[in-house]
Amino acid sequence: MSNVVVVYHSGYGHTRVMAQAVAQGVERHLGSICLLIPVEEVDDHWDRLHNADAIIFGAPTYMGSASAPFKSFMEATSAFYLAQPWRDKLAAGFTNSGSLCGDKLNTLLQMAVFAAQHSMIWVGLDLLPARSGTGVFDGQMNRLGSSLGAMSQSNVEQPPELAPPPEDRCTAAHLGERVARLAERMNHSPVLYTPDTRKGDSP
Repeated sequence: MSNVVVVYHSGYGHTRVMAQAVAQGVERHLGSICLLIPVEEVDDHWDRLHNADAIIFGAPTYMGSASAPFKSFMEATSAFYLAQPWRDKLAAGFTNSGSLCGDKLNTLLQMAVFAAQHSMIWVGLDLLPARSGTGVFDGQMNRLGSSLGAMSQSNVEQPPELAPPPEDRCTAAHLGERVARLAERMNHSPVLYTPDTRKGDSP
């Protein structure tokens, strides 16, 4: 069993679709549970983050970088940085953009560095790039060929009901299941974080 939290920002709903797919993947692993937390609501859930076995980060890529609300969430964690309550938790990430590239790698790198600052253990994507000579991927996962985390691409004229495509959602679910499985394998059972016993613990 593993306890996984997905904390994410979604500007237009497409990244939320990915977050939901990640959560479905987590819960495919028998006994694992997943909580979805939009960054707008994170102030009510810091204790859930502190006591999770793994935290998966999600944000759209805007102008080659994580969205401003997600960056605000990252900066808010400086309030408990010295206490290091996320030490040795697993971390992973996913991102969405409107174009095939969109410089999404930069967003995943930001997340990985952020996780490292909190002494977390980053989990990448264990999928080879999808292969297609025609541009049709027929359900293959990892169509964008990422290794650091799950990437998705949503046509800007399409609503979240249609984009990102099924291949990207399946990739996100695979990442969620992988994190849940590894969290259980590590038998990661941290001592529950008690806010009033540490300095600078609430943002």
